[in-house]
Amino acid sequence: MGDKFLLVVLLASLCLVYCQPQSFNDNSQLNLPASYKNDWMKSISNNKKISHITIPGTHDAMARRGGISGGIAICQVWSVEDQLRAGIRYLDLRVKDNLQIVHGIIDQGITFTQVLNAALNFLNQHKSEAVLLRVKPEGNNKKNVQVEVQKVIKNLANVWAKSDVPSMGEARGKVILLQKNEFKLGLKSSGTDKNGDYKVCEYEKKMKKIKAHLNEVNTMCKNNENSDTVIVSYSSGTGAPYGLLCNTPKEVAKRINPWLNTHLGTLDGPCFGVIAMDFPGIDLIQSIVKLNDLVSAIDHITYK
Repeated sequence: MGDKFLLVVLLASLCLVYCQPQSFNDNSQLNLPASYKNDWMKSISNNKKISHITIPGTHDAMARRGGISGGIAICQVWSVEDQLRAGIRYLDLRVKDNLQIVHGIIDQGITFTQVLNAALNFLNQHKSEAVLLRVKPEGNNKKNVQVEVQKVIKNLANVWAKSDVPSMGEARGKVILLQKNEFKLGLKSSGTDKNGDYKVCEYEKKMKKIKAHLNEVNTMCKNNENSDTVIVSYSSGTGAPYGLLCNTPKEVAKRINPWLNTHLGTLDGPCFGVIAMDFPGIDLIQSIVKLNDLVSAIDHITYK
């Protein structure tokens, strides 16, 4: 009896560790279960506008190096290839005019061209999918970022650089560029976050803001107010509102991501736009993907 009791206690303890939803992840090794829903856009109606889909994304997608700043600059651990394999379909890139990707002053050791090629390689193998790349110019020559990107994408038929929002059928197999500030190639994008919303020292306040942001996008979708714009909400944050560090991006994600995963289960609506995260786990990504399921079932038209 004693041995059986100890076994039950051990199994229960292991389950507390391994049975919890993977909302937060800081393990650089991606381990996907065999049943993982990777090509999730396959079930999206061909007629659905890309702006009316709920899409999991990563904030500062290539910010994997901290430099002398340490953890305050690191927002992700997975490579671009692994992010796409995990179901991420929106990548937030901060790009200099030499096409190096940076986070602030920290070079991330990867270029826009390398990220683009990785996305195109992924799409060549997963033709039902589309990948959104938002390019935010950084550095002293921000206007030159667009010029350099144009050189790279010249004659690439599978890169969407027009401002017209494509349907899912038109977007499949393509990288879709998104505008930001001086970068005017691709779709218009806007964010629900207000000035300073990324500063997180009080988690309850951040949670309330995320709820409000998602409700705002849902209302816009219901009223078809976002037909020409991709709307982005950020669950990410860091705690340095007065130059004093309260929380690193990892600490914020560790607290916010499990709450967000639970909150997503309470949502009901036509779409919630792009939800950009730091350190997402695979279960959190799938919770975002599942928000499309009911709408897709109603639409009846899927990718063949």
